[in-house]
Amino acid sequence: MVSNYVYILVAFGVIYAIRVLPLTLIRRPLRSRFLRSFLYYVPYVTLAVMTFPAIVEATAVPAAGALALAAGIAAALLGGSLLTVAGTCCAVVFLAELILVR
Repeated sequence: MVSNYVYILVAFGVIYAIRVLPLTLIRRPLRSRFLRSFLYYVPYVTLAVMTFPAIVEATAVPAAGALALAAGIAAALLGGSLLTVAGTCCAVVFLAELILVR
């Protein structure tokens, strides 16, 4: 039981350090154009790394997920809203699994 509290304390310390260290170490605006550009794209890359594998692996047939990903990208590039893109992806997965599972 004691080890659970140790794990919680260590997790708290790591999360706290991750959030506080940038605030204490970086007090003035960043002048490096490269570093600003790098930090600007970090949230998008993190979201992509978490989302793309889940899209392909969440379906019964990975090919259906890949087709839905391609359809979603196409719908987004054509200016579709979030609801349109999500609906398109759902429809493509449904139809692809109907065809590919048989």
